[in-house]
Amino acid sequence: MLGLIFILILLIIKEEIFLFELVVNGAFEAAHRLVDYPGKCNRLHGHSWTVEMSVSGDKLDNIGMVADFKVLKSMLMEVLDAMDHQYLNELPQFKELNPTAEHLAKYIYETIEANDLFKTNCKLNYIKVWESPKAAVIYRKDA
Repeated sequence: MLGLIFILILLIIKEEIFLFELVVNGAFEAAHRLVDYPGKCNRLHGHSWTVEMSVSGDKLDNIGMVADFKVLKSMLMEVLDAMDHQYLNELPQFKELNPTAEHLAKYIYETIEANDLFKTNCKLNYIKVWESPKAAVIYRKDA
């Protein structure tokens, strides 16, 4: 009996698991103000925000894709377009929250995660928000 269990464990260990990760990017322009921030960011200013979305899955569909890049980009841009050329502090989702890069990343993640795509083979890994070429934040949910 122990020999059979050992062989079963070896088969499980030897089984290769392939995971595909897809990454798409989007961008938007928006102004914000960080209320109570002890510095220049307390004043109204703007950014050219860049957002990266990572999705993964281990099963390919009948044409060999985890997800269609066009669908992923569209999903991301739907959220970003609603913030484009806006004063973020005035948007409903940031009325009670400072529109920091952290809060933006979490909001984008949670909005996109509600999509039916993530109830199937796909997992939303993270949202990465760049507020400048040298500063970014990543939001992910720990499993």
